[in-house]
Amino acid sequence: MTDPLPVALLIEDEPQIRRFVRAALEAQSWLVHEAEILKQGLTDASTRRPDLIVLDLGLPDGDGIDLLRDLRHWSKVPVIVLSGRVSEHDKIEALDAGADDYLTKPFGVGELLARVRAATRRRQDLGTNPSAPFEFGDVSVDLGARRVRKGGVPVHLTPIEDRLLCLLIANEGRVLTHRQILSDVWGPSHVNDGHYLRVYMGHLRQKMEDDPARPQHIITETAVGYRLVQKSKSWLRGGRRTGRVTAVFYAFFTRRQIIATSILHANP
Repeated sequence: MTDPLPVALLIEDEPQIRRFVRAALEAQSWLVHEAEILKQGLTDASTRRPDLIVLDLGLPDGDGIDLLRDLRHWSKVPVIVLSGRVSEHDKIEALDAGADDYLTKPFGVGELLARVRAATRRRQDLGTNPSAPFEFGDVSVDLGARRVRKGGVPVHLTPIEDRLLCLLIANEGRVLTHRQILSDVWGPSHVNDGHYLRVYMGHLRQKMEDDPARPQHIITETAVGYRLVQKSKSWLRGGRRTGRVTAVFYAFFTRRQIIATSILHANP
């Protein structure tokens, strides 16, 4: 018997965007359900029990932020926001409300699918052996024993650095806002003490990254927060070096239509 397909719920009022995202997910063997309004989206999130929600914020009958806040009272399903709202305030508000990730329009299908993989991998990892080492680059972290090695050499972390690293690992691939990190590591009374975070993230990068000035794993999301990625950022450029033809999809949004184009890159 084959395993059931993972289920995605797409909450988006623009039919062209729904078709584009549905096609991208179905090509990766997702079963996709669609909702056009907030009320239907909340109902489907409860009854269809999706493995992933892709959410637009500007819905005809309400704000997707309100859906997120309601959802987080009873579900931990990964949520990726797709929105035309590009301000830092909007991104931070969505992430603080419980979104796992935030993509602004226009977006490429490759980046969308990478975010989907990261969000679903985090959920799957919740059921894995907590004593198994977590690895990124040449760093190995034994969470149970509180031991960190880089290139096989033990690394000493201060208590604050240890809490920061554990928080990043627990949310691997997810953007954590400055306020979320400050509250979890230093406490709610320190959510405005951003200078603490910058200093300690700098220290952590000095110990974890090969080149702290060009971090490949502890990534800054400008004016929003940080995320930890297991794979180096360079993997996004790897396809251009293979010498094979690769397809990169771009979605261009206007007020009335979406045009999805495929651009072929060939390197000798």
